[in-house]
Amino acid sequence: MLGLGLLGFYDELDDRPDRPDQPNGSIRDAVRPVGEPDEAELVAYLDAGHVLIDVMEGGRDVLTGSAHRHSQGCSSPLTDGTWIWRQDFPHYVETHHVLLPEAFIDHVRRLNHRMPPLVAAQFAPHYNATMPLIGWSSAVPWRSTEAVLEPERRAVTTKAEFDATLRAQERNRPEGNWKKPRKPRRA
Repeated sequence: MLGLGLLGFYDELDDRPDRPDQPNGSIRDAVRPVGEPDEAELVAYLDAGHVLIDVMEGGRDVLTGSAHRHSQGCSSPLTDGTWIWRQDFPHYVETHHVLLPEAFIDHVRRLNHRMPPLVAAQFAPHYNATMPLIGWSSAVPWRSTEAVLEPERRAVTTKAEFDATLRAQERNRPEGNWKKPRKPRRA
C-alpha cells in the first residue's frame, strides 16, 4: 500500500470549510481515561519525529482551550517514515490518552521506541501519496538533497516543564485588569 499511516488528524483540528471530515474522525471519540503502559516512551517517540514542514502558527488544545507545550507550530507534520502525525499529537496522547492504532504501537515497540532514519528513495513515494490527503498538496513532490536523513535531536519541552513555567508565569503576573488598554507613555 502506498502512503503513510495517519495519526491524530481529527475533525476538530482542521476547521477549513472546504475540507471533508478528517481521516481519524472526532478526537472526542478517541479520548480514554488511561493510556498505554509505555505511554511516556510512545510520547517521546512521537516528539522525536522527523519534521517535514515547519509551520509558523499557534494553537490551543481543542478539548480544553488551553495552551500546551506544542502550541507553537502545532500542525507541523512529522513522520517516522511509516506514519505521519501533527506536532501537537504527542500532547493529546499524554494529556487525553487518545487511542493509538495497535499497528502503530506494535511498530514503535519493534523499534524499541527509537526513531529510525528516513531513506529518501523509499520514503518519497509514500510522502507524495499522503501529503495531499492532509491538505499539503503544494508540498509534493518530496525533495531531499540527502539519501538518508538521520533523526535530529531537538529540544522538546516536557509537559512537566511547560506546566511549571505556566504556573510560574501566573504567580508572577501582577493583579489588575489586563483587558483595559494601557495609557500612552509620555515622551
